[in-house]
Amino acid sequence: MTILCIETSTSVCSAAICKDGAPVKQCICTEGSNHARLLPLYIDELLAYAREQGLVLNAIALSEGPGSYTGLRIGTSTAKGLCYGLNLPLIPIPTLEVLCEAAKSQLTIHNSQFTNSLLVPMIDARRMEVYTAIYDSQLKVDSLELKETRARAVVVESEESFSEESLYSVSEQSERSVRCQSEGRSYYYFGDGAAKCQSVLTSDNWHYLPGIVPEAQYMGALAENSQQSAISGQQLAYYEPFYLKEFIAAQSHVKGLK
Repeated sequence: MTILCIETSTSVCSAAICKDGAPVKQCICTEGSNHARLLPLYIDELLAYAREQGLVLNAIALSEGPGSYTGLRIGTSTAKGLCYGLNLPLIPIPTLEVLCEAAKSQLTIHNSQFTNSLLVPMIDARRMEVYTAIYDSQLKVDSLELKETRARAVVVESEESFSEESLYSVSEQSERSVRCQSEGRSYYYFGDGAAKCQSVLTSDNWHYLPGIVPEAQYMGALAENSQQSAISGQQLAYYEPFYLKEFIAAQSHVKGLK
């Protein structure tokens, strides 16, 4: 498959062409929130490249969130417009999984210690709150993991924030704690919400990975192996990104605006 991938969930804006799960070309900006201006230019460049290389798109992959409300809306509206115009299906990819793929690219995949470790992607949700989940090295949710959904908004007050009822059912907490201690498992945490948690996650089994951002180039393999059904037709019209928390508009503080 040849897939156009779009990632706009954080301050980083990127788009990429992936073929058979591997990135072919990527456009990316890490210097601030310029998504509305840059994304159409990136897509223009990538579509021109695809035509030059004789690549025929099979689908559009979208990093669906959680993340920035504005960024997700820009990415979603652009992806839906492309799907309608090019008559292609949309493949939503959880942003936390995109982050995990980015982290895995910087870790030794075949290292036995890493294989036994847990990945904790964190997307900034303001103050000391992050959007997060806990995955194993194969991007499967930890077997004693989240009860209802893979992603949760967690207030990081201590290391216990990741073993309280907000993430685990009460019956699972003690069993999970004993299992992780006996196996000596490490946690690798990363993402734009991770740096602010360093003062809280101080145990030897917590390892901070700096500089990890979600990039479109890591979405190809995830889209190929996606467990979610591709969205097309009438379903596409009603598709919304995964905001996780309800968006509440606040009154503008800019003078002259009411």
